Amino acid sequence: EVQWRNFYQVWFKLVNDYKKMGGRVTTGSDSGFIYQTYGFGYINEFEMLSEAGFSPLEVIQAATYNGAKTLAEAKLGYDTEARKFAPIDRGAIKPGLLADLVIIDANPLENFKILYANGALKLNDKTGTPERVAGIKYTVKDGIVYDTKQLLADVAKMVEDQKKQRASKK
Repeated sequence: EVQWRNFYQVWFKLVNDYKKMGGRVTTGSDSGFIYQTYGFGYINEFEMLSEAGFSPLEVIQAATYNGAKTLAEAKLGYDTEARKFAPIDRGAIKPGLLADLVIIDANPLENFKILYANGALKLNDKTGTPERVAGIKYTVKDGIVYDTKQLLADVAKMVEDQKKQRASKK
């Protein structure tokens, strides 16, 4: 664990120095390995960039605009006549751009863990007990608004149905 921690300190310094020199840092976790669940490594990546010295706003920019700009450049290429890369078509909330959104009732810049669909645990100072706070309320995908709690319930039901179906085949 200590060696892992020390290794990450070197990586943190490298990534933060790269950003400070004008490099573009993006996020995009590939967490479907080493006992990681897809989607959860993404928030962990936010926290690691924060620990590396990025401000919360720089972390959000890396996860949204910077990634969109990098993908647009790779997809649309460089316009040699205009001497610039093609404009982005997503990654920012502006008229005419594509955007998928998550809607929450708390400030993710204060605690990235609230971006998990089921929120984060926080100690209630008055009662001394942990309670779940925030979490994604709605997901907007291709202009359609989804209730995230209902999506989670639907997935839980699908998993339960699959367990029952597989158990009956034994």
